[in-house]
Amino acid sequence: MDRKKLALLLVALIIAVGTALAARSMFAGNSAPTAAAAAVPEGPKVLVAQRALPVGTIITADSISFQQWPEEMVQDAYFLDGESDITQLLGTVVRYQISAGEPVTQGSLVAPGDRGFLAAALGPGMRAVTVPVSAKTGVAGFVFPGDRVDIVLTQSVKGEGSDLKAAETFLRNLRVLATDQSATQETEEGKTVVKEFRTVTVEVTPKMAEKIAVAQTIGTLSLSLRSIADNQAELDRAIAAGDIKVPDNATPEEEEKLLAQAMSRPNDKGSTFVTGSDVSRFQRRTMPATDSPRQASAPAYVTPGQPAAPTGPMVRVTRGKTTVEVPVGRN
Repeated sequence: MDRKKLALLLVALIIAVGTALAARSMFAGNSAPTAAAAAVPEGPKVLVAQRALPVGTIITADSISFQQWPEEMVQDAYFLDGESDITQLLGTVVRYQISAGEPVTQGSLVAPGDRGFLAAALGPGMRAVTVPVSAKTGVAGFVFPGDRVDIVLTQSVKGEGSDLKAAETFLRNLRVLATDQSATQETEEGKTVVKEFRTVTVEVTPKMAEKIAVAQTIGTLSLSLRSIADNQAELDRAIAAGDIKVPDNATPEEEEKLLAQAMSRPNDKGSTFVTGSDVSRFQRRTMPATDSPRQASAPAYVTPGQPAAPTGPMVRVTRGKTTVEVPVGRN
């Protein structure tokens, strides 16, 4: 091979290698392009709902928060960060339903003391009833708006001889709307102030309102503060008993809504009670005997028409169809 052909072959090889390297560099650059993120203009922060807030919901610290919002979509009715104090909104009540993630408007909340506040706090078909309490019957002031309580009726049934002492829990899971005339928790230096109050306003059904009105004439009403975990336990029992039925084709959102409504529902079924004998062996277990026609049918170990049984150890003596109680030691 002569020199001229060798030189041409060498030049062609160099050109081919250069072309290959240039093509490789070009394709490598196209396969991994550098993406430049578009700059998102920062807008103001507006107050939004962290979860669905139905009508009557009392605003708490975990139900609302500030979130970035496009500036062109901000309205005058929104609460803006830096212009609104979120602590001033705690204890207010939702007047119109707010969806999760939706901005909270000034017209959607009603503050304590405003006209229609208590009516807005009530759920559909519910009533507000005030119960008189003291430091002893009101959990020493450790009950605040939004808490859940049970109501216990304590009474003494009069009769000849010893009286019957009894306590009965006849209403459960009632939502506290206000204590005295305050529907908010008072705080000082970030700490909740615990103070005594004379009245507690609770949310009940119309039938429960009638029961409370009658119960106040019978004996003393006391509040029993419920644990937050109790609602879930009672919900599980209600589902197991078939009291709450969730449709098979219900969506997760619909199922969550049904269960939330069930957990917040007040209950007047399955009342529990104790009598004096459950506390002391020297107290009665049954209704005291009386000659009154109204109480003659009350459970007592006395045949109607017989004298009231005296106190002390007794034995029952049956002669034919007649049963009487005779004190031990009597002939």
